[in-house]
Amino acid sequence: MPGTLYIVATPIGNLEDITLRGLRILKEADLIAAEDTRHTKKLLTHYGIDRPLTSYHEHNEKTKAHALVARLEQGENIALVSDAGTPTISDPGYRLVTEAIKAGISIVPIPGPSALTAVLSASGLPTDRFVFESFLPAKKGERRERLRKLREETRTLIFYEAPHRLLESLADLLEIFGDREAVLGREISKIYEEFIRGRLSEVIAQVEHKEPRGEVTLAVRGLGKEAVAVSGEDAIKTEIQRLQRKGLRVKEIAELLGEKFSYSKREVYRLALESRVKKEPIS
Repeated sequence: MPGTLYIVATPIGNLEDITLRGLRILKEADLIAAEDTRHTKKLLTHYGIDRPLTSYHEHNEKTKAHALVARLEQGENIALVSDAGTPTISDPGYRLVTEAIKAGISIVPIPGPSALTAVLSASGLPTDRFVFESFLPAKKGERRERLRKLREETRTLIFYEAPHRLLESLADLLEIFGDREAVLGREISKIYEEFIRGRLSEVIAQVEHKEPRGEVTLAVRGLGKEAVAVSGEDAIKTEIQRLQRKGLRVKEIAELLGEKFSYSKREVYRLALESRVKKEPIS
């Protein structure tokens, strides 16, 4: 009889978050296929589990999937785990699952932690309908094109993002989506777990003040009656105010934002002057 492929969710931070069923499956599996065997070994050692490990990651997924399916066909039970959270959700595993399905292998999910559902559940944004977009493209042009396609999306949007690209992505979101409500969650279930809530402009201000580290999940309100859908000029005004708070001069702001927004520098200069005049006290 063929074996079973178990998709086992593992902790995204706190080791206590794994389920009792998940621990039992890991103890009973003939083989554990792990994204990083060194990382998974720490979890197994913590719970006194001693089972054979093999690496299964994005770089060997194509070739390794066939080998693992062959072992499943021979009757072995295999537990698939990623470094954190639920396998195949922005993690390796999709190819193995599809190959196992083709081979008629039984696939059993072992539910558990996931950063996207954890952040969404605590976001305070609508949870009845949402869309998961995983990581935005690293290249600016591709990222902005993806966001333009999502601008009219009415469901809550969930993104993963790398800390070193976070500010760039937030700035693009602000410009293209407008100053919508957003929630940034980082290091979920870990010691330094943190949530940053507010409009995108407010989230940007906090991130600029204190650069976040570790895994980042971002939830953004979809377009709707509650969303603030601002025009391009309103987005520029928001950026002007942010740069003024940082102490930049009007000319510097015009140069910077004119290029960024593909807007007339003279027009940005005018908007910056207006913003400065409004803030100056009347004597």
